[in-house]
Amino acid sequence: MDLTIGKAAIESGFTPDTLRYYERIRLMPPPGRTSGRQRIYRERDLARLRFIRRAQAVGFSLDEIRKLLRFRENPARSGRAVRKLAAIKHEQLKDQLETLHAIEGELALLLSLCRGLPGGCPILEELDTDDSMSKTRREMVRGREARRC
Repeated sequence: MDLTIGKAAIESGFTPDTLRYYERIRLMPPPGRTSGRQRIYRERDLARLRFIRRAQAVGFSLDEIRKLLRFRENPARSGRAVRKLAAIKHEQLKDQLETLHAIEGELALLLSLCRGLPGGCPILEELDTDDSMSKTRREMVRGREARRC
């Protein structure tokens, strides 16, 4: 099954520009060509593109995917290196999740500052301050503490 770049793009879920980019950065080998110099993609090319798509879906960068593709050439001898790369990626993702949870908490706090305040919301004031706890937030915290007592 030979596919033109347009059909290979549809089949793989990438754009034709992305396929040309992957060829330029050598993530994909140069595809075959017709006598008219049109790129032709074969099943092995599509399999490689599916591998790239799946690796991206689990968070690997293009440089990491390049390594995985090299490991894929000799999977029996690459197991330890693949596990190490995956473990590093896993730790990076856990760190990113931690950061995202902290950001989510901060946004939730900013939104809570707006509840019940007549005349606007102090989010812009909050974002404009270097202080870890602005005047508005300190007042809200004091108000909550006073209501608890």
